[in-house]
Amino acid sequence: MNQSTFDLEAAAQTIRTWLGEADRVLITAGAGLSAAAGYDYGDEDRFQELFPALHRLGLRSRYLVGVPLPPSLRWGYWAVHIDDIRFSPDPNHLYQRLSSLVGDKDHWVMTSNVDALFARNGFAPDRIFTPQGDYGRYQCTTPCTPTTWDSRTLIAQLLAAYDPATGAVTAPLPGCPSCGGEVEINVRIGPEFVDAPYLPAGRRLQDWLGTATADTRLLILEFGAGFNTPGVIRWPGEHLTRHIAHSRLVRVNPTHPETPADLVGRTLPVPVGADHLLDALTVPHLAPDFMVAP
Repeated sequence: MNQSTFDLEAAAQTIRTWLGEADRVLITAGAGLSAAAGYDYGDEDRFQELFPALHRLGLRSRYLVGVPLPPSLRWGYWAVHIDDIRFSPDPNHLYQRLSSLVGDKDHWVMTSNVDALFARNGFAPDRIFTPQGDYGRYQCTTPCTPTTWDSRTLIAQLLAAYDPATGAVTAPLPGCPSCGGEVEINVRIGPEFVDAPYLPAGRRLQDWLGTATADTRLLILEFGAGFNTPGVIRWPGEHLTRHIAHSRLVRVNPTHPETPADLVGRTLPVPVGADHLLDALTVPHLAPDFMVAP
């Protein structure tokens, strides 16, 4: 879709109409939503500010999964990264505006993001499914147990032993409270991922979707879900739209807004960032500024 000819205000009006007609709303979100909210993992300037030692080593973004860092540097990275994105006390106005937009509609959230920004900004924690994990927990690497632990104290201890000049943690590295072995943040990186904390929410979401009747009008608002992990957010949204008769899908994505041809008339591709769309939805007089490609 050509952004230069995209009518954002017309799209916003369609979304207002669909939202007003909806009985239920499912908000789904990938990394693009948090990027629009100010947490862009690919922001090199922010990376250099937070991780000067890693920047000197030639690293340029927070996408460090698989990078063979020594444990002291890896835990130094996790401590600063998680403190910044997961435990910052500052409210996030983009997420708060999205919460206000949905209001008291019967709604759920499903997100691949592990930063808890939904729960920290007005969404009910018991109606958020995070199948990829949560930076707020850690687990045994083996794992020796399905138990996970709150990471807030761990991160505070690591930060106290963190040397910004070297990027390393100088104190002993954390160990499993159960077996004493190595630990890792409780996010889905490999088959060792402990998903036990997230399964109850997943079952409640399935039950909620399962109680939709033949007449239920479901609106799926998808933000920033591309093709890094399409099986988590993007494809399930398309599947639900196909199989729930009166469902509609709004796909907000500046780089991959395409929707399936077989769902024409029940989908709306929006080729802008979530921040631009929420401007149009909640501050209408700003909409004409985005009639051309951002």
